[in-house]
Amino acid sequence: MDVVCLGESMVAFLPSRPGRLADVPSFERAIGGAESNAACALAAAGHRVAWISRVGADGFGDHLVEAVGAYGVDTTGVLRDPARPTGVYFRTADDRAAGTHEVAYYRAGSAASALSVENVPWERVWGGRILHLSGITPALSDGCLALTRALLERWPGRPLVSFDVNHRPGLWAGSDPRVLLELARGADVVFVGEDEAEAAWGVRGARGVREVLQEVGVLVVKRGAEGVVVFESPSPPLPETLRGTTSAAGRAGSPAPFPAPLEGPSGPVQGQGPAVGRGAAGATTFVPAPRVDVVAPVGAGDAFAAGFLDGTLRGLSVRERARYGHLYAAAALTVPGDLAPPPPPAHAAALAALDDEDWGRLRLGPGWTGHEQEVRTP
Repeated sequence: MDVVCLGESMVAFLPSRPGRLADVPSFERAIGGAESNAACALAAAGHRVAWISRVGADGFGDHLVEAVGAYGVDTTGVLRDPARPTGVYFRTADDRAAGTHEVAYYRAGSAASALSVENVPWERVWGGRILHLSGITPALSDGCLALTRALLERWPGRPLVSFDVNHRPGLWAGSDPRVLLELARGADVVFVGEDEAEAAWGVRGARGVREVLQEVGVLVVKRGAEGVVVFESPSPPLPETLRGTTSAAGRAGSPAPFPAPLEGPSGPVQGQGPAVGRGAAGATTFVPAPRVDVVAPVGAGDAFAAGFLDGTLRGLSVRERARYGHLYAAAALTVPGDLAPPPPPAHAAALAALDDEDWGRLRLGPGWTGHEQEVRTP
């Protein structure tokens, strides 16, 4: 198994038109969940992926397992709970950051909130080369928080652990979101937005985030449409699970030897923007995002994490991994729902390999990942 993703997924109801929830006449059923979204994208890219969770023994649980499994994700680690329901949510069509955005969650007491150290299938949890988690899980219950803490302990021989902070203020009402900082310090790869870090931890700017997460081998600080800053430790540890093995997808879709050079290529990491190079504190690389004609401003964070991990499994440089993340995010932003198939591996590889000038001219619109790609440069 290449990647194991653990966390809650819910049935999502997407609005048929813009407007307040009170004014939307109908909704379309879909699926949504940070970890399952990443799992689906990685499986669609050709990797062997498993999703571990709990869902209710109900129709919505049936739908989730079938829909995630249809992407090629192994769902045998998803437990059915006869006593608790599958979570659902309804949302409006506007940007999550907008003041008019509404989401109505019905997840309290959900099956996934009962995930715990005692009931997860541990042999499956540790069965991948990468374990991907998010900060949503520890917010669901005390048992979920204890489980996430256990997963982020630096156990000998553990897989590479990836953690997407994914701060949701509504889930942390009455609790201290700084626990997410404590948890992130146990991961090997961390994804966090500058806006999240300021809201949850009172930390400003990419450098400020690095100051409080110095333990992390690869830290990706997201700056929205501007791009990302990737900080690397001088010699990030390479778990045994990533040594001398081959990803199912290989490099650019073909079998190729691993390991992935988590420390980047030897010497300075080449990238764009200020503060790029390798010093005593490691390498810092800024990778701008391409311009995107946004259809729905949701799902980009989960997709970025999946793309970055795809690039990690393919043994790519930090700049290429971040570009894969941007391309996956663009795929999600150019469809109405939270989840979109990633670009075909050969297409992603070709775009990620563009020189800085051509990458800077790239513009992606609806349909760009298909056979009739809408990829424009002015």
